[in-house]
Amino acid sequence: MLKTNQKTNQTRLWDSLMDMAKIGPGIAGGNNRQTLTDDDKQARDLFGTWCKAAGMSVSVDAMGNMFARREGTDDTLPPVMMGSHLDTQPTGGKFDGVLGVLAGLEVIRTLNDMGIRTKHPIEVVNWTNEEGARFAPAMVSSGVFAGVMSPQEAYAIKDGEGKSFGDELARIGYKGELSVGGREIKAMFELHIEQGPILEAEGLDVGVVAHGQGLRWIEFTLTGFECHTGTTPMPVRRNALLGAARAVEFVNQVAFDFAPNAVATVGLLNVSPNSRNIVPGKVMFCVDIRNPSLEDLKDMETTVVEGIERIATEIGLECESEVVGAYDPVAFDKDCVDAVRRAADRLGYSHKDMVSGAGHDACHIAAIAPTAMIFCPCVGGVSHNEAEEISPEWAAAGADVLFHAVAETAGLVEG
Repeated sequence: MLKTNQKTNQTRLWDSLMDMAKIGPGIAGGNNRQTLTDDDKQARDLFGTWCKAAGMSVSVDAMGNMFARREGTDDTLPPVMMGSHLDTQPTGGKFDGVLGVLAGLEVIRTLNDMGIRTKHPIEVVNWTNEEGARFAPAMVSSGVFAGVMSPQEAYAIKDGEGKSFGDELARIGYKGELSVGGREIKAMFELHIEQGPILEAEGLDVGVVAHGQGLRWIEFTLTGFECHTGTTPMPVRRNALLGAARAVEFVNQVAFDFAPNAVATVGLLNVSPNSRNIVPGKVMFCVDIRNPSLEDLKDMETTVVEGIERIATEIGLECESEVVGAYDPVAFDKDCVDAVRRAADRLGYSHKDMVSGAGHDACHIAAIAPTAMIFCPCVGGVSHNEAEEISPEWAAAGADVLFHAVAETAGLVEG
């Protein structure tokens, strides 16, 4: 077992975070490093260079997932994994996902500095397209790794410009040779910023994530009839945007009806033809619903679909819907969660058990391997925003807990 004074290098971790943030800068202090862009390639290249300098071998699978491996004393054993993602939202912060990847690298650097060997190999993972901002749904490549979808299905996904995931993956040179998934994993740990206000508000150092709530992304298309805004009488209009507006209000109410644990949002809406003097004939929008209870999540989904269909019928619109993203609530592995809790206690960091409101790659990996998550606070709970901020001390505390939990799980070798 590691000693309580054995911790990661706070300054080195923070410097790595700031160096990575220089790639794909946003316009307001954050980052715009969307998946499979040239900036994503540059970030991957830098991460790979750092990993090789730390003595790790780097392999890439056919989905672009990067695995930086530190050998164990018995390299035939399954690896202990840690990691997250390097891609960001279009107006993303410097820490969402990136902290988990670079804290994993820092754990390896610290093990090297202290001359510590582990029985199991350890791998730091950069999962491709966690955000789903450019290629929906989110967590695509960890999903393929976990068998949720096939590589071919993922390759066919297109961005808003019609570029396919597979073509862009090959273009940046990260369509690797390694097969996707299908191998044994000892455990997986993901450090992430909370993306919520609880830890900061309660003055806590880390969150021990025991559960993750489920999610459904439901894409709706309402079709009415385009006509002149000045000459078409109100009673005969089939205004698709009016239906969407009523749907947005309805979705908001559904979340309150399933309180206190439910959330629901319409965050994407496209209007056609989007002209000042044409009654909109078609609107596409996406509903995001989340709940830690599978039963409630399913009830919410049914309520939303039936309710929006009813709204459309009332004003003469056609309604189509499709689930474009989904995962069920997750209970993380008890032994892994206990390892995180023990690490926080050993280091003297204040903590509490939490449910993750956001989706993470760990939610997919939990279906195929023992998995747990660690949260660190973020200022005001702000994330998916360039104003996202954490402190070096918060980052270090999360990395320290990750270090101790991973080392314990990988098995320290004496002498």
